[in-house]
Amino acid sequence: MRLITWNINSLRLRLPLLKQIVEQENPDIVCLQETKVPDPLFPAQALAEMGLSHQVYKGMKGYNGVAILSRHPLQGVDGTPDWCTRSDCRHVAASIATPAGPILLHDFYVPAGGDIPDPEENEKFAHKLAFVDEATTWFTSTPPARSILVGDLNIAPLEHDVWSHKQLLKIVSHTPPEIERLKAWMATGFQDAMRTITPEPEKLYTWWSYRNRDWKKSNRGRRLDHVWMTPDLMPGLRNVRVLQDVRDWTSPSDHVPVILDFDPA
Repeated sequence: MRLITWNINSLRLRLPLLKQIVEQENPDIVCLQETKVPDPLFPAQALAEMGLSHQVYKGMKGYNGVAILSRHPLQGVDGTPDWCTRSDCRHVAASIATPAGPILLHDFYVPAGGDIPDPEENEKFAHKLAFVDEATTWFTSTPPARSILVGDLNIAPLEHDVWSHKQLLKIVSHTPPEIERLKAWMATGFQDAMRTITPEPEKLYTWWSYRNRDWKKSNRGRRLDHVWMTPDLMPGLRNVRVLQDVRDWTSPSDHVPVILDFDPA
């Protein structure tokens, strides 16, 4: 199976880019973050015309929003937490049937956290830390099995997940409190599929700021987007690719898609 995860930064704005990616890569499943569309306006028909007729999504006007789209039947998962009691559309889960049994798929958009890495001074950073803590607690009490977790987790945990480890240690997304929490979340029962395929010390980025005039030349990237798998699925891991060239397309997201190829057996 082929899965694509992408912070699309407005689904309706970038539908043509998504269509191009789907035509080129032929994914079975697409997970999106920052769809920025309320559910009544979700472009379900346009996505069905791309072959992604099975859809589970949560959205709101102008912010956040997540969606799982599939060529194969999906069953939405009820009973997941209302993270930080905000009802802000940052997580959706679905079960997908495979010959070897169902796979549980989680699609997350973790809060970015603002600019000041101090929860006392910055409520957005406090929210981010609380969100990851809550996710860690929930997955600890609900241990994952035959599960894949993807999305924009807004934390680059490893030294070579950022363009400069030293310069970014005090920058939100690569601070020690965030890294410590993300690793604790992963340790609830997941493994890092991206770094299994592309181990340290190779640089690995999925995001380049809009502020960089020439993102490719400066290459000041961060790996904010992640693909995690439970150990029972890791033998089926075949490949993970970052579609870096999409960052150069017309009107791109600041994130690029990540492709997971895996055998669900």
